[in-house]
Amino acid sequence: MDSLFDDSALPREPVQLRPGAWHLPNWLNEHAQAWMVRRFFAWGQGPVPPHQTLINEHPMSVQSLCLGWHWTPGGYSRTANDINGAPVAPMEQWLVDLGKRAVLDATGDAQKAAAYAPDAAIVNYYDADATMGMHQDADEKINAPVVSLSIGDSANFRLGNNEHRNQPWQDIRLASGDLFVFDGASRFAYHAVTKIFPATAPAQLPLGAGRINITLRETGMS
Repeated sequence: MDSLFDDSALPREPVQLRPGAWHLPNWLNEHAQAWMVRRFFAWGQGPVPPHQTLINEHPMSVQSLCLGWHWTPGGYSRTANDINGAPVAPMEQWLVDLGKRAVLDATGDAQKAAAYAPDAAIVNYYDADATMGMHQDADEKINAPVVSLSIGDSANFRLGNNEHRNQPWQDIRLASGDLFVFDGASRFAYHAVTKIFPATAPAQLPLGAGRINITLRETGMS
């Protein structure tokens, strides 16, 4: 059943949660969200299909696909050797441009935004039961911002500390269209998605159920 008010309609203000961690609600408008959902369905046609990445021989509960570089725990490759050996789909320039704008809007640093050159996108699909445990994004060879975009149902996002998976942490509700940027002192913060809230997406979004998360990263690979 559709909710009377989707989460993205609630009044929320941009906030820097701590040095290097920015949450910009409603950053993507409805048209952009719908267009990105259609791109998500196109990406799902291959060459590497959505899949459950194995962590310590256990499948993640999210379905993942990658652009630019294929991610597996510990690093990146140009081919999906853990799935079908196919070359990963190329990074798309509009995502690079979007990443630059995200860094500018979050940090206000025009020089940092101009230099940002994300060459990988990790796209995760969460159904109502999917979660992601506390982890760091630390497989990149360069300390550049990580840009995270949320589309669809809202999620409880847990932002932890830089040293370990335990408290202190804080929980933030991410809604459809929200932007989150990690950089600087928060670049290697542990973080997680602990819950999906069904029927909280905009009713007109062509996704149906679930949540898409797109993270843009600069790998430092060549």
